[in-house]
Amino acid sequence: MNQKTMCNLCPRKCNIDRQKLAGFCGANNTLKIGKVMLHYFEEPIISGDDSTEKQGSGAIFFSHCSLKCNYCQNHEISSGGLGKEISIQSLANLFKQLEDKGATNINLVSPTHYTNQIIEALKIYRPNIPIVWNTSGYETIETLKKLKGYIDIYLTDYKYSNSTLAKEYSLAENYPVVIKDALMEMRAQLPEDIIEKGLMKKGIIIRHMLLPNATQNALDIFENIKNMLGENTIISVMSQYTPCFKAIKHDVLKNKIKPIEYKICENYLKKYNFKNVYLQDLTSANSKYTPDFKTQKSDFDY
Repeated sequence: MNQKTMCNLCPRKCNIDRQKLAGFCGANNTLKIGKVMLHYFEEPIISGDDSTEKQGSGAIFFSHCSLKCNYCQNHEISSGGLGKEISIQSLANLFKQLEDKGATNINLVSPTHYTNQIIEALKIYRPNIPIVWNTSGYETIETLKKLKGYIDIYLTDYKYSNSTLAKEYSLAENYPVVIKDALMEMRAQLPEDIIEKGLMKKGIIIRHMLLPNATQNALDIFENIKNMLGENTIISVMSQYTPCFKAIKHDVLKNKIKPIEYKICENYLKKYNFKNVYLQDLTSANSKYTPDFKTQKSDFDY
């Protein structure tokens, strides 16, 4: 089932008919997914841990993306277009399969450009586990309002406070403005973070992946979060950055995070007195944590 629409789902505002043309994101109007898996390497309150008899987050990785990050660890599907086209009914079936496998939640990864189809799939089958919107944070208020009542957890990146970096690294100069408005809408929809038996049921987690030579960008993000949402905000600071894709030949991005950069960020998180922080150590900067999108074998039928 395809839906004819002039697409303005993301801040790119392409305003094109995706029945006829692909958007800036690379997607036409048919769902395409790169991988379905039980994902064990998300935050413990998303994937679970030993104390919660970890089952894994029910991750559905969607192909294509509205950002064009030159360091993207999922570039085979986000920019390369790798994946399989499926129907809305098949997506609904995947929700059920993941739930039956014991997934802690349905984790929709880079889903924005398929918002309309995802909503239709959730109308067909709504699982009895939380629905996670795993997003870059590059969202319009209009699209987020469509999701109200369908999404239980916003797991959102906050990539840039610096428009120069946003433009150079992701071709999205307006990202720093867009993310602030998006975060406020997410919090308005889900004003309370609810965690039961070690697993998140409702709320917001804000992720920031540390980038080389971008410490001030990270510190400004932490300050913005404190000022906008307060010290009780759940923050996940990721140090897993591993040069890949176009970053391998970039003068700055070809480097890994320095221990001093990590330490400065750690100290500032303490300075701002955040109560709920997940902080990866530097050993997480390893490609083994990136899903293998080239392997087509799957435990799921789609």
